Amino acid sequence: MAKLYFYYSAMNAGKSTTLLQSSYNYNERGMETLLFTPAVDTRSPGKIWSRIGLESNAILFKKDCDIFEYASQRVASNDNITCVLIDEAQFLTKQQVLQLAKIPDQLRVPVLAYGLRTDFRAEPFEGSKYLLAWADELIEIKTICHCGSKATMNLRIDDNNHAVRDGEQVQIGGNDRYVATCRRHFQQGVVTRTKKSKQSLQELA
Repeated sequence: MAKLYFYYSAMNAGKSTTLLQSSYNYNERGMETLLFTPAVDTRSPGKIWSRIGLESNAILFKKDCDIFEYASQRVASNDNITCVLIDEAQFLTKQQVLQLAKIPDQLRVPVLAYGLRTDFRAEPFEGSKYLLAWADELIEIKTICHCGSKATMNLRIDDNNHAVRDGEQVQIGGNDRYVATCRRHFQQGVVTRTKKSKQSLQELA
């Protein structure tokens, strides 16, 4: 049975890499996929790319895009489309998450959505909130804080590597603007490994 999957994580956990690998696995077996990426990310419009160098063309979606209608038309004209994949799914609207849920239910095509769970203030994104509520399967993609603990938070930083606590929810950036941390270091605003944390890691080794 086709399902809606939500793969969530903190920054730099390899979400896009996993998405591209999943699409490649389908393609390698002769099946086609539909890839979507948000227009709000202007770094590489119309492309999904990963930090390890993988990339693929993708369909841009804006807030007024009806993803179900688009997928319906494509599936109707090509019965070899067997999976829909969404990059940066946190930028979906509530209505678009509902549209995604209709794809496995009505088109019998699985949907794999990849995104952040929370923003730099530890508040849920709209898309992530409803994916967490409506997805059939929730899968965490794990990464680590500089202290070695699991990273679950996204700390925004300024040009001097200081924690930023105020501002717009959406500010596009990579390692120059965000650091994945554990909850403790997110609350403390600690961006890099300290001498004490280095010593703790050595003691664990």
